[in-house]
Amino acid sequence: MKAIIIAAGKGSRLEHHTTERPKCMVEVGGKSILSHQLHALRANDVTDFHIIRGYLSDRLVVDGATYYENTNFENNNILHSLFCAEAAMDGPFVSTYSDIVYTPNVVKTALESPYDIALIIDREWHKAYEGRHDHPVEQAELAEVVDGKVVRVGKQVGPEHAVGEFIGLAKFSSKGAQLMREAWEDVRAKTDDDEPFHAAKLFRKAYLTDMFLELIARGAEIGAAFIDGEWREIDTVQDLERVNSDGHFG
Repeated sequence: MKAIIIAAGKGSRLEHHTTERPKCMVEVGGKSILSHQLHALRANDVTDFHIIRGYLSDRLVVDGATYYENTNFENNNILHSLFCAEAAMDGPFVSTYSDIVYTPNVVKTALESPYDIALIIDREWHKAYEGRHDHPVEQAELAEVVDGKVVRVGKQVGPEHAVGEFIGLAKFSSKGAQLMREAWEDVRAKTDDDEPFHAAKLFRKAYLTDMFLELIARGAEIGAAFIDGEWREIDTVQDLERVNSDGHFG
């Protein structure tokens, strides 16, 4: 099973912690964020790693991994970054943001979903936002779910409609991967980089959640794979200090 790790961004909100290393190499509990991810993935027999690099790419090295370079990472966003690894989407895979830590059970939950595309959704999302001033809830990729299927996802959803938060980990079967590639090729062919795309003001700045909205609009079913905690996002200095102080990912 493949894992595509989206790790091109600089992580500027972590300030000096990313001056000399990529965001995913920042340490949580004495190990890099990436090390926590690789442990959780390997525990579920996900061992074929495909990593999208950008900022300080030469400092992001994993034995046996396949690399893809997002040379334009400063001007695009997660969706365009992911599709730098389009060649790896020739079968089932999981995709993950590179600034999150999670337990092996979270990966297991994703893999066990019967849906061709499944998003890990945390139902206890609100707990992480208590006192989280540097990354307020308005920046959460929240999900509206009906009968187990995601009907809306992204920062535009709002807490009043949300069942939980999309954490940045998703599973794709072979069919799901094909649907993603086909939608991407179609949208890319007819959408200018500076045109809006779903919730994104500019296509080149689109999030992965914008592609999920496109797939839903095309009639694809995207399943919600629910968890209750068991993960943390490290986007700001405050996030890093909090996750290191609570010791859950030591």
